Amino acid sequence: MEKVKIGGIMQSDGRALVKLLSVPSNPEAAGAVCASLAEAGINLELLVQSFDLDDAGNFAMVIAQKDLDHALSVLEAVKPKVQAKGVTYHPDVAVISVFGPHLREKPRIPGMMFMAVASVGVGPLAIATSISSVSCVVEGGHLDAAVQALNESFDAPFQVKKRPKEY
Repeated sequence: MEKVKIGGIMQSDGRALVKLLSVPSNPEAAGAVCASLAEAGINLELLVQSFDLDDAGNFAMVIAQKDLDHALSVLEAVKPKVQAKGVTYHPDVAVISVFGPHLREKPRIPGMMFMAVASVGVGPLAIATSISSVSCVVEGGHLDAAVQALNESFDAPFQVKKRPKEY
């Protein structure tokens, strides 16, 4: 199969995935969650909000692993304010991103990315896209295998860009 040309691959390890679950529909919930974390000095590297069958919001957020305990206490404090039903977490995750110009004009990229990581037994814990990137969160121990699979599937002119753990 022909490799598809992309701008490159980035990885960010030493991260944690926290989830705030079953938040009733409320236009202020996202702002309350993000503002509470920001006030605590916790940066969000990736944020995904989705809605379940009951139209309750679910927030998945990637943060620095070093901020996990602090973030959990912040989310437990904000949980009653937004009427969330639960907080869960994965303490060791990594974010892998495929990037490049005009990815919105290359509809094969997301499917190829997820098929590549699946070929080595890795499933995404969360997915986010933008005009120029496709990102997925994976278990930290699967990072090297997932990156290798992406390198075999894509023509990336630049080496994997590693973001420092303390970023």
